Amino acid sequence: MWVKHPFFKYSTAIILILIGIFFLKILNFFEPVKTVIGSIFYPILIAGFLYYILKPFVHMVAKIKYIPKAVAILMVYAGIAGIIYAASLLLAETIKKQVSKLTKNLPQDLKKTAEKTQQTIEQNDMGMISISSLRQKAASFSGDMVKQLGDNITEILGTLTGAATVLILVPFVLFYFLKDDHRFIPFMLRFLPEKHEGEGKKVLKNIDETLAAYIIGQITVAVVDGILMYIGYLIIGLDYALVLGIFVILTAVVPFFGPMIGVLPAIVVALTQQPMMVVYVLIILAVVQQLEGNLVAPVVLGNRLSVHPLTIILLLLVAFALYGFIGMLIAIPVYSVLKVTLKNLYDFYQLRTTNM
Repeated sequence: MWVKHPFFKYSTAIILILIGIFFLKILNFFEPVKTVIGSIFYPILIAGFLYYILKPFVHMVAKIKYIPKAVAILMVYAGIAGIIYAASLLLAETIKKQVSKLTKNLPQDLKKTAEKTQQTIEQNDMGMISISSLRQKAASFSGDMVKQLGDNITEILGTLTGAATVLILVPFVLFYFLKDDHRFIPFMLRFLPEKHEGEGKKVLKNIDETLAAYIIGQITVAVVDGILMYIGYLIIGLDYALVLGIFVILTAVVPFFGPMIGVLPAIVVALTQQPMMVVYVLIILAVVQQLEGNLVAPVVLGNRLSVHPLTIILLLLVAFALYGFIGMLIAIPVYSVLKVTLKNLYDFYQLRTTNM
C-alpha cells in the first residue's frame, strides 16, 4: 500500500519536523539557544585561529625534557607577552604619535581638501554644479549620522562590553585547546563504528592540516602585505605610514578583498597631502598584490587549498552579505574543510564500492 512506501514515511517525517520547528520558533524556543551560541562563538573562533598559530611553538617547547605541556603553554604565553612588551617599547611611541596626529590633524586636512575642491569646482563647473546644494546634502548626511549614533549608543556600549568579555575569555579557552588537543580526534572517533576508525582518523587529520595551512599561511601573507605596504608608504612619503601599514595587516587576513579594504585609509590620507599621492598609493597596492600573487602566496600557501580565485570571490561576497566581516573571515576555511571532508568521504565510498 502507498502509505507504507518509504518515500511517504520520510516525507511525512520531514513535514512533521518542519512543523515542529515552526511552532518552536513561534514560542521563541530558539532564542536561548541563539544567545548561548552567540556568547561562545567569538571566543571559540578567536581561540581557534590562535590555536593553529601557537600549536607549533607549544609542541616544540613541550619536547624539552621535564617540561609538561601546561608549563609549555604558559612559557609560550610569557614569550608572547615579552614580544608585545618589547614591541611596545620600540613602536608604541611612534604609533601613539601617529595616531594622535592622525586624529587631531585629519579632520582639518580633510576640511582644507574639501575647500580646495570647492574652489576648483566653482572655477570650472560653469554653473553645472550647485555648491549650496552639495552643502545642504552634506549637512543633512552629517545630521543623520549623528542621530543614528545617538540612537545606537546603547548598542555600541554593549558591543564594546562584549568585546572586552571575549578578550578576557580567549586566553583561557585557548589554554585548554592547546592542552587537550590530543583528545579531540579520539573523542570524535567514538561516534564512528570501529571498522571505520581508520578512515575517520584520516578525514580529521586532513581537516586539521587544511585549517593549519590556511590560517598560518593567510596570516603570514597578511603580515608580509602590511610590511611591504609600509615600506611603499615610506618610499612615497605618505604620512602615518606605520599605522596605515598595521591596518593593512589587520584587514589582509581576508583574502582578495582584505588588502583593498586596508588601503582605503591610505587613500584618504593621500588626498589630504596631494591628489597625485593617491596614484602612488594605488601603484604600491598593485605592486604588492603582484608580489603576493606570484611570489609570497605560492611559497607560503602552495597548492594545499586548491581554491579557484573566482570561487574565493563568490564565497566572500555571499559570506559578507550573510554575516559581514566575520563571514568573510571564516568563509574560505569552512569551504576548505567541507571540500576536504567530502573528498575523503567520496574516496572512502569509492574504496568500499570497489572492495565489495
